[in-house]
Amino acid sequence: MTKKAPQLAYQKSYEYIRDMILNGELERGTKLIEEKLATELGVSRTPIRESIRKLEQEGLIKQKRVVNPTDTDLRNYFQVRILLEGFAARHAAIYMSEDSIENLKQCIDIGRRGTPEEIMEANEKFHDIIVKGTNNPVMVDTIERMQSIIYLFRKTVVYHNRPFLIDEHQDIYEAILSHQPDLAEQLMKSHLEVDLDFCLHVMKQ
Repeated sequence: MTKKAPQLAYQKSYEYIRDMILNGELERGTKLIEEKLATELGVSRTPIRESIRKLEQEGLIKQKRVVNPTDTDLRNYFQVRILLEGFAARHAAIYMSEDSIENLKQCIDIGRRGTPEEIMEANEKFHDIIVKGTNNPVMVDTIERMQSIIYLFRKTVVYHNRPFLIDEHQDIYEAILSHQPDLAEQLMKSHLEVDLDFCLHVMKQ
């Protein structure tokens, strides 16, 4: 067996369980049975166990049961994200390379004309480029640990067509391009605050 096979089984398992939680197919309080999931996916229990462990770290599973984040939980996650990504945008406006800035522009272009799936991917990549551009492994790891919660918000804003989403990306990009760190930080924080408010509103409906 190649080294890729276990990694592919883990990635497949992780995405399958995560998506079922985020799509509501696994309801709040549902106990996850490793044997059942392994059979459904045609994999061993090892990648299932690893996936559950990662989702526990990301806050979607607790004691092998699906959790349903409260408004307070989501606000807490986003407070951290707003602080970190605000700093990352400030850093980007000072230090980001021309190639990375061009990649941001491509994400915006896809965001304006792509399918919902393509917009989801471009949205993730836009934020990822900015965070990873800090070259701060602690910051990157902190954001990575919140990926499932972030995914939940990203899916909500894209599939419910949040107004001005890509326009705000455009404004952040232009602040970075023109080397305005104060503005870039302010715009990123405002962008994420609007994301949060929009998602909380949608989830209450």
